[in-house]
Amino acid sequence: MAQWTDDQQALRNAVVAMGELLSKDHIATDRDHAFPRDKWDRLRETGLFGLPFDEQYGGLAQDLPTTMHVLEGLGYACRDAGLSFSASTHLVSAGVPLQRFGSVALKERYLPVICDGSVIGAHAITEPDGGSDVMGMRTTAKPDGDDHFVLNGSKTFISNGPIADLVMVYARTGKAGSPAALTVFALETDTPGFSAGQPLEKMGLRSSPLSEIFLDNCRVPRSNIVGSMGAGFLVLDYVMKWEILCTFSVTLGEMQHRLERCIDYAKSRVLFGKPIGAFQSISNKLVEMKIGVENSRKWLFDTAEKLVRKQNVSVDLAIAKLVTSESNVASALAAIQIFGGHGYMTEHGVEKELRNAVGGTIYSGTSEIQRQRVATLLGL
Repeated sequence: MAQWTDDQQALRNAVVAMGELLSKDHIATDRDHAFPRDKWDRLRETGLFGLPFDEQYGGLAQDLPTTMHVLEGLGYACRDAGLSFSASTHLVSAGVPLQRFGSVALKERYLPVICDGSVIGAHAITEPDGGSDVMGMRTTAKPDGDDHFVLNGSKTFISNGPIADLVMVYARTGKAGSPAALTVFALETDTPGFSAGQPLEKMGLRSSPLSEIFLDNCRVPRSNIVGSMGAGFLVLDYVMKWEILCTFSVTLGEMQHRLERCIDYAKSRVLFGKPIGAFQSISNKLVEMKIGVENSRKWLFDTAEKLVRKQNVSVDLAIAKLVTSESNVASALAAIQIFGGHGYMTEHGVEKELRNAVGGTIYSGTSEIQRQRVATLLGL
């Protein structure tokens, strides 16, 4: 178990202190599928968006475990899971690849506004008929003279798509199926030929807008390549490690809060003359929720420590994602059972947590893909 310093805890506390404000009207926000821009602006005040980035660009220069610790605090304190999801998406999808692979010029141009949250970031990977088949990507980027590329194609399920100012677009610049076929471009959304579709209505995380994006002869400078030509798969692999660890650290905080709320309810709700927590059928659910929280925490933070030490985390990452996402679904379903009829009603916000949880078994690589990855790495 990590021992956090006073400085690390202060960063987390700054976010947690915003919890009540960030959670205000979260049930209505979910119902209306509304992105809470005012709360985004309040998050900017905490320094959250600059956590892992260099100080010269306005960041806080924190390591991966510290970033995860603070994001866990966001999940714990903020009941608007969509807002938290948009925040982690912004940080990971745009900031992380620029920090690791961007040229000095790209960092100087984009990292300061990513760190202060004055622009919103996204990345565009998934395609309408591609799903998890990244190597079958059809979006193309073709040279236009010596200094530009022209992008054509469409992407779908783009978190932050309707509100993004900067998108990391993954496009094919080589032979389909080749590991060196993909390249990443930093694309500003006011570029001619770029358009985002209307927000797509979805089961959960409704305050985090999702859409298709369309690229119709988008002309982008060669200097906006993130990394190098053909390095897109390398960039994606690195980004996905951060995406899983950071996004599901938020999930971990949500699970911890849910557990505490359910314990309080089980102690105060009286049936047949005693608190419902005294019934084994209820107490067993709480025990399983606790086990899920602790298993998730261990897998997430142990994997992060291995990644910081530059060890191979392929199996660890898949297991961490599986354990956390599926524990979250089980935890949310148990919470509804513990709250009973109240849990089924929208006014208490419990049913919303189950709807939010289901997405975690799909995004960042489905549970099926994670199991197949582990099986492959076992030599099966």
